[in-house]
Amino acid sequence: MTFVAKKSLGQNFLNDNKVIKIIADLGKIDRNDLILEVGAGTGNLTEKILEQSPKKLFVIEKDQRLALFLKEKFGDKINIFNEDMMKFEYERYYKDKLIIFGNLPYNISTQILAKWIKMKDLDKFCKKFVLMFQKEVADRIIAKTNTKNYGRLAILSQWKMNIEKVTDIEPNSFNPSPKVRSTLLTFVPKKKYLKLKDPKNLEHITNIFFSQRRKMVGKPLKILFTNFKEISNELSIDLKLRPQNLDYETYYKICEIYETSI
Repeated sequence: MTFVAKKSLGQNFLNDNKVIKIIADLGKIDRNDLILEVGAGTGNLTEKILEQSPKKLFVIEKDQRLALFLKEKFGDKINIFNEDMMKFEYERYYKDKLIIFGNLPYNISTQILAKWIKMKDLDKFCKKFVLMFQKEVADRIIAKTNTKNYGRLAILSQWKMNIEKVTDIEPNSFNPSPKVRSTLLTFVPKKKYLKLKDPKNLEHITNIFFSQRRKMVGKPLKILFTNFKEISNELSIDLKLRPQNLDYETYYKICEIYETSI
């Protein structure tokens, strides 16, 4: 059956069998694994995942046409939720240690990633994410200090996750073909990371720093703290540096201090 992709849902159906196999194999699925596929589309990846005989496969698909098609195609081999991935209650699967696959709609990819990262006890909820992003977004997620792509998204993403780039994927691997290249990334939750009271504080701090990207870091520190010179000495921050020159850990420590002051 052929489906016309809905632009409103950011649909581009992956139909490159070589790429689909690469994605499924990255999960290293065994018979005890619980899998969640987000945005299953026409079920091409779903089929490949099922070949690896997971314990259970949950599927989220917002498009009712596709949800009905997937149910008809796979029957009781999958548990399907005809729901919005942004509104889905992922907390119901806490402690299940899911492997999550997703060819995420480009228009909400950073929002859904941020939602997962901000979940409490992420490492108990999921043991691995295998996710597809627009290449430009992926470059920002994996960006390193002192690069033009380094910013808020990289700092938030790498707070709780070890991230690896797998490969870039050409537009002709999809139907319809997007105008941009895609990138496949894997995310493994860290067991140890600096615990913060509220991830929104990290977003607030990085917003202040990177909204003034060309300014020296003394200015945003002064906005956040009355004793900014004392804090800069404590963290060995050169006030003449710019936001992209501070590493991830420094931002996490700034956030930790900020949370004790509010």
